[in-house]
Amino acid sequence: MKKSLYILLGICCLFLLVFVNNNYNFYKETIVKITAVKLIKEETATDYYGNKDILYTQLLTGKILNGTLKSKSIELRNQYSYSGAADNQYKKGDALFISLDDNTKATLTGTIKGLKRDSYIVLMAVLFTVFIIAVGKKKGLFSLLSLTFNVILFSLVMDLYLRGINLLLVCSIVVIVFTVFSLILVGGYNQKTFTAIISTLSGTFLTLIIAYIVMKLTNEKGVRYEEMQFLTHPPHEIFMAEILVGCLGAVMDVCITISSSIYELCEKKPDISRKALMDSGMEIGKDIMGTMTNVLFFAYVSGAIPMLLVYLKNGFQTGYSFNMNLSLELIRALTGSIGIVLAIPLSLYTSVFMQHRHLKKREQVS
Repeated sequence: MKKSLYILLGICCLFLLVFVNNNYNFYKETIVKITAVKLIKEETATDYYGNKDILYTQLLTGKILNGTLKSKSIELRNQYSYSGAADNQYKKGDALFISLDDNTKATLTGTIKGLKRDSYIVLMAVLFTVFIIAVGKKKGLFSLLSLTFNVILFSLVMDLYLRGINLLLVCSIVVIVFTVFSLILVGGYNQKTFTAIISTLSGTFLTLIIAYIVMKLTNEKGVRYEEMQFLTHPPHEIFMAEILVGCLGAVMDVCITISSSIYELCEKKPDISRKALMDSGMEIGKDIMGTMTNVLFFAYVSGAIPMLLVYLKNGFQTGYSFNMNLSLELIRALTGSIGIVLAIPLSLYTSVFMQHRHLKKREQVS
């Protein structure tokens, strides 16, 4: 049964790869495959702040892949910069979306709208699927199903938000569903998973409460919501929803790690004392605490690096640049780290309590 399932999954992945590389007729937009590239111009540009860049102009020759002009040749011009901030360099073999120009010339021309990226995205998805199943086997497959379910559920949350429903309320409900479904699907329906669910939800919502209290006491001073200025809902509501969802992943990871460790220790050595179990669990928690907080910090801060460099390169002061671009990220990382620290004792005490209770019941039955 398992072998048949893996073969079926492999066939599906292969079909997807073949399909996205030959699905041109399913698009309304005209698609062109580049057959030749020629660099026709190169010039240096300097902006108001003295930043230098190099601008290149390409002459692209391609073949139309769909529509009434299929198989016709076309010429396109593309200008891109060395920095590549808002443009792309194209190469032979790329498939591009274009809009055709209205002209009566012998050679067709058009305007480039963007790169056809679905083949690259599907390739990455297939590689991810192969790797996660190769390493995790059955649990890897369940993890993949859990991820798919969570993506669909998250899309539903965004749809509900657009309909005017309170985002924090919806995210609170969805976080519970995320946690229960993901942990049961990956860990199975057992005591270890039940313990991890209780610890994860307790740690996540406790962190949210702490963050909310601190934000209210400080009147949100120093929190820059400029990136949310185009949203119609209150930015603090959206930011609290961000904290809730962002904190969940890290807390869940810590809780399932400690719960699994305590469970395995008790299975291997049923007569282990409560103190020894607590000491072992705390050592495990200390080991993962530092690495997980660093993971959160780099994950959040790395997203702000491009805008931070833009501010610095355009003459803004360092303090102002950091304040404008890192205030939200640092708060997210800090609250997530608080959640990790809280999750360690919560999951440890819950696991030890539940496991000792289970062992006592087993002894009474025997």
